[in-house]
Amino acid sequence: MRLTWTSVMAAGLLAVSATPARAQNEFQWRGRLSSGQTIEIKNINGAISASSSSSGDVEVVATKTARRSNPADVRIEVVPGSKGMTICAVYPSVPGKEPNVCAPGDEGHMNTQNNDTQVHFEVRIPAGVNFTGTSVNGEIRAESLQSDADLTTVNGSIRITTTGTAVASTVNGSVDVTMGRAYFPEGASFKSVNGTITLNFADALDADLNAETLNGSIQSDFPITVRGTVSKHRLRGTIGNGGQTLNLSTVNGSIKLLRAQ
Repeated sequence: MRLTWTSVMAAGLLAVSATPARAQNEFQWRGRLSSGQTIEIKNINGAISASSSSSGDVEVVATKTARRSNPADVRIEVVPGSKGMTICAVYPSVPGKEPNVCAPGDEGHMNTQNNDTQVHFEVRIPAGVNFTGTSVNGEIRAESLQSDADLTTVNGSIRITTTGTAVASTVNGSVDVTMGRAYFPEGASFKSVNGTITLNFADALDADLNAETLNGSIQSDFPITVRGTVSKHRLRGTIGNGGQTLNLSTVNGSIKLLRAQ
């Protein structure tokens, strides 16, 4: 999903209007995905909340509200793919710009201007179905999942608890992740600019660690064999047997590697 900074700023400015919100519009979808497939939610302006599902189905509810714009102008699209299902909040295309298209992964295009509609997604996910969530202006929370998760936003915090593996990044907000296993064969990155990064590992941790913060400290419950110069704000080292890269970076915030209780 490609987003321009014009889109981000316009959505953020409109969201702070004091005008009463217009009536809500609700979308519902329910379907079954196989273990190992992914439910992907793509949003621009609004929060995403996820939790476990006991029905065996993926359940998605999207609620639209707006102060000035017409919520009905934002459509919710469901696009099946080889790896699962993608559901997007598709805003009206901007005249003179490439049309907005909902597509899985890095495909598709999203742009918005002068539309303050917020879409709040609530997702219930059964065990074994992976979760990918992206937004621009909105926090993302995923609680009690039993699968892998990949979450990204720009303006908002991210919180994940899962028995699987998780990665997360934001710009303005904190990152708080509790995962049952730390399996990153291709490496993993957790990033913020204005916010603390807290990782809680329930399993043993083996990683080649690269951690860096400008205004904050670095804390670890795991012994680290340090490489190079020891610094309060920058750390390179090996945890356990190493072997997989773990990159942690923030500017205004601390970094914490903790053993989950």
